[in-house]
Amino acid sequence: MILLYKVLSIILYPIFVILIYLRKLNGKEDSHRFREKIYSSYFNIKEKKAKLIWFHAASIGEFKSILPIIGQLNINNENLEFLITTTTLSSGNLAKKDLKQFRNVEHRFCPIDVPFLMEKFIYLWKPDKIFLVDSEIWPNLILKAKKYKIPIALVNARLTSKSFKKWMIFPKVAEKIFQIFDLFICANARTKNYLEKLNAKNIYFKGNIKLINAIEEKDIKNSNINILHDKRFWLAASTHKEEDIFCIKTHLKLKEKFKDIITIIAPRHIERSEKILLLAKKFNLNVQILDKNENILQKKEIIIVNYFGALTSFFKYAKSVYMGKSMILRLKDQGGQNPIEAAQLGCKIYNGPYISNFEDIYKVLEENHFSKKVENYLELSDNLVQDLEDSKKDTNQSKHLINKLAHKTLTDTMILINNFLDDKNK
Repeated sequence: MILLYKVLSIILYPIFVILIYLRKLNGKEDSHRFREKIYSSYFNIKEKKAKLIWFHAASIGEFKSILPIIGQLNINNENLEFLITTTTLSSGNLAKKDLKQFRNVEHRFCPIDVPFLMEKFIYLWKPDKIFLVDSEIWPNLILKAKKYKIPIALVNARLTSKSFKKWMIFPKVAEKIFQIFDLFICANARTKNYLEKLNAKNIYFKGNIKLINAIEEKDIKNSNINILHDKRFWLAASTHKEEDIFCIKTHLKLKEKFKDIITIIAPRHIERSEKILLLAKKFNLNVQILDKNENILQKKEIIIVNYFGALTSFFKYAKSVYMGKSMILRLKDQGGQNPIEAAQLGCKIYNGPYISNFEDIYKVLEENHFSKKVENYLELSDNLVQDLEDSKKDTNQSKHLINKLAHKTLTDTMILINNFLDDKNK
């Protein structure tokens, strides 16, 4: 099966190239740097002057989660350089801004997982250690690391039950791939259990590293601060298409109690904004698609956030947040969006029953009464009524809890990472 994967990835390479060009034309790839993913002549290798550590993080969440780790490594090590690769346009844009704080970090877009591209990339960059983040398990990359005898770790490792079942269709292949890894630092206890069943080695669960990404609240700005202070509103964050009607029904129920209630919907994929607008209009609701730096207009009921990086600026002022991807039965094995930033900013969090992606974090939040599971829009609206009648937002308790968890997670994770860098995991 591994040979088949290699052959198929080579055969499909021309199609991958075409797809990347199509994505570029649709504005989904960096217009200047998209070739880094498909042509080795655009790898832009920097001369290596010190020990190079490669972190591969697919998107924004994974990228942000490793910045505190790099910060800690820079405090304790003077002779390190870092290569960070990501996949998405949004993470690449964020890297331009957030990596300015480091003198020794380079960002590249990761090549697609084709043998000859990975071979060339690893050979040219010559990383001393490799960290893959979250669920970035790419066989050709992993096999090339083994070929060049480069130690490799999976940080914030996450296997859903769906992905585990897929791996178990070919258990010998799965064992061969996962046994190449020298270290697993798991995002949740379920992943640890799955990896043990795959006979992997050096498996640890110390908490989700997305906890350790601190928020500088003073830096969070929102051009609609006045209306967010003066009006009753709730936020539906990172929602998926099946949850649109759920949000609309919740709004209509709340409207029975609060005639001027505002529902702010921040879809996970902003290209859905127009479809949400059309749905809301079917219920005769006054809707606005909100672009960056635009003002919320008077007498608008449904506000659809249509730009990236907006969530924290609404979490800061929201008392109540529904976290999406948690009410969709078909996604029950990969459900739940990250509630950490909302908790850090003192929001009362509501979620549906399907939260396997972040079940350990939701469990802690629920035990401390910072989150609550709801089964339907009637339950959500009943809870929101109580929240909206109370004008006070208290952020201190949730901040204290998250900071405490973050400190322990960072401390325990750094011990494992430093041992890995010093070859103490073997």
